[in-house]
Amino acid sequence: MTYVLVNHKVEDYDKWKPLYDEGIDKGMLKDMGAKVSSVFRTAEDPNHLVTLTQFENLESAKNFAESDELRTAMQKAGVKGKPEIYFLEEIERRAI
Repeated sequence: MTYVLVNHKVEDYDKWKPLYDEGIDKGMLKDMGAKVSSVFRTAEDPNHLVTLTQFENLESAKNFAESDELRTAMQKAGVKGKPEIYFLEEIERRAI
């Protein structure tokens, strides 16, 4: 599996979250090959967010991250500055 990790700040989480949910509910992520998505925020700043989205393969993950749809959605949702985007390959998972 491949993951896309997006680290970014938003103007207002309460404005960002409904737009993020709308993208999921309307199937944008699913249509681009996403399987599961998680949202995290830092303990110090509720507007500093990290999303981790699982994709079947790297090609789908890159298509999503480089899409005009994502760029437009981020602008509309109040993402500040340029987000950091990482492509991750899961190499191990353990229960502890």
